Amino acid sequence: MTRADTLDDLLSAVATGDRAAFAGLYDEVAGRVFGLALRVVRDRAQAEEVAQEAFLEVWRTAARFDRAKGSALSFLFAITHRRAVDRVRASQASADRERRVAAATGDREYDEVAEAAEARFERGQVRACLDALTGAQREAITMAYWGGRTYREVAEALGVALPTVKTRMRDGLIRLRDCLQLAI
Repeated sequence: MTRADTLDDLLSAVATGDRAAFAGLYDEVAGRVFGLALRVVRDRAQAEEVAQEAFLEVWRTAARFDRAKGSALSFLFAITHRRAVDRVRASQASADRERRVAAATGDREYDEVAEAAEARFERGQVRACLDALTGAQREAITMAYWGGRTYREVAEALGVALPTVKTRMRDGLIRLRDCLQLAI
């Protein structure tokens, strides 16, 4: 007797209400059913729910299984795939509805005023901390981070050696980090 025959026999027994056969069927194919659901929904929690719903449907509809039309595994996979696709469609429809409602009411997913105020506050903190650096540190950091220059380009622009620029930037960044941590 092949594994497919065993699954077919188990599913046929499930159709008669045999709980032990259902447990055996579950033990044999639960991992594969979950794997199929996970590949479709791409979310572990959702896949667990889909697998549970699929097995519930198998319990309820096992009498519809016909060996002449296909294997027990294909019967299980068809149910699982259908449930998973339904879950994806429902999730997508829900997300689309939420976007339409948000667009119609003008709601934003975040508070723009609060975000702008926080950004302004953070810029002020950075400016204050930059002002606390030495002029050489501030100039090197500003050229590199806001000017987009490399260490070598900063060294050439300031007319100093590359190791000097690296030291200024390292010391300046350490002071900035310490200053910003205190500001928080």
